[in-house]
Amino acid sequence: MKKKTLSLITAAVLAATALAGCSTSSAPASGDAAAATESAQDTAAAGTTAAADDSAAGEDKELQKITVAASPTPHAEILAAAKPLLAEQGYDLEVTEFQDYVQPNKVVDSGEIDANYFQHIPYLDSFNEEQGTDLVVAGKIHYELFGIYPGTKTSLDDIADGDTIAVPNDTTNEARALLLLQENNIIKLKDGAGLEATVNDIDWDNSSYKVNIEELEAAQISHVIGEVSYAILNGNYALQSGLSAEHDALVYESGDSDAVQTYVNVIAVKNGRENDPAIQALVNVLKSDEIKKFIDEKYNGAVLPAVEE
Repeated sequence: MKKKTLSLITAAVLAATALAGCSTSSAPASGDAAAATESAQDTAAAGTTAAADDSAAGEDKELQKITVAASPTPHAEILAAAKPLLAEQGYDLEVTEFQDYVQPNKVVDSGEIDANYFQHIPYLDSFNEEQGTDLVVAGKIHYELFGIYPGTKTSLDDIADGDTIAVPNDTTNEARALLLLQENNIIKLKDGAGLEATVNDIDWDNSSYKVNIEELEAAQISHVIGEVSYAILNGNYALQSGLSAEHDALVYESGDSDAVQTYVNVIAVKNGRENDPAIQALVNVLKSDEIKKFIDEKYNGAVLPAVEE
């Protein structure tokens, strides 16, 4: 009985072996197939996880911060247009707005903020000399036209002795205002007064009119425009008040004048930082065709992109 059973088992094994040998398939046994399938799934899952991790790492990569102090109009507006362009290059632009012309330089000089964008070169040079700061130009960006705006009088044909004209009281902008008055035959400056002219340099004996020059902080002039005969506004404060030199001023500087070329608005930084990659990226974006187009379309001639040297 035992021998018969053993013979049957042996025969069965031989038959199974023969059938296996006749098969053309190389597929593993069910246990091996399950293991292979599980291994493939694990590999695919690992690849998917790795790809997701790489994607997340790219999304979570921190942008390098650039901080800039700026006047609200047009500087902060131009910077807002530049922000997404800088993000594409790996920089996060953070803008702090200031209403005056002093603090933006102080926070850059102290290192609290990387750069500022609000001033022209003569003002920067004057500030450095008066305050003992060491700020330099990193890039020339745009021009703003100075204009004589109507106050209680709406035409320069009506100007008369005794009229009051409000002008900025800081040295460089006051000189610019007085030069504009001279160009329009209202006053005459003494020879050599130039870009540092003050009311003390007016040659009243040879001036066409004996007007009163009211010196005020640049930011305050727009607030008294209805109280003076005429007002001379910086381009940014005019824009901030909804005014445009080209459309609202009685007269204004021409775009190719020496004054406009002299008073180009700049990115200023502490000496030694002008060649930092982040600062150069900021300057290059602000000088890009995209930002030039933004300036031209938004300000309609009141703000002009800087001319390349």
